[in-house]
Amino acid sequence: MNIRLTSCTAKDTEALYAFEIENRLYFEQSIPSRGDAYYLPETFKERHAALLQEQQDGSSFFYLIKNEAGTILGRINLVDRNQIEKTAQLGYRIGQVHAGKGIAKEAVRLLLGQCREHDIDKVQAKTTDANIASQKILTHNGFKRVDKKEEVAFNGQRIQLMHYSWRR
Repeated sequence: MNIRLTSCTAKDTEALYAFEIENRLYFEQSIPSRGDAYYLPETFKERHAALLQEQQDGSSFFYLIKNEAGTILGRINLVDRNQIEKTAQLGYRIGQVHAGKGIAKEAVRLLLGQCREHDIDKVQAKTTDANIASQKILTHNGFKRVDKKEEVAFNGQRIQLMHYSWRR
């Protein structure tokens, strides 16, 4: 499947909101909930506008993963950019009906290609020890596992986060 990354804009608000609503339960199986308020239309618009401001400021970069028809398949981001250290944190999520099709692997590859443009030399990522698919996506794209362990609470259980790092 051919995909492309497009920078998030205010014009994407409605389509992105629909994507998030459609995939909420699926996402909340593997990542912490954003809370009920996030899914209220006005709150979503406000938060999306705040993210766009971060993008304009250069502290984060938000992309939509789209197919040839322009349908949102997922989202991928570089956040918490440190301009001095030239680092950022990677995050991504793929819609349920598009999972397992290699979209995340290709999207990460495409996003890493944007790092020079954003003056980012090092990208860090986290995933759970149980998320084998995400671990494979990261290592396929040149990320190395960092010997750092972090335990967090998720859905009433303690889980291990695995840290990864990529250098340009």
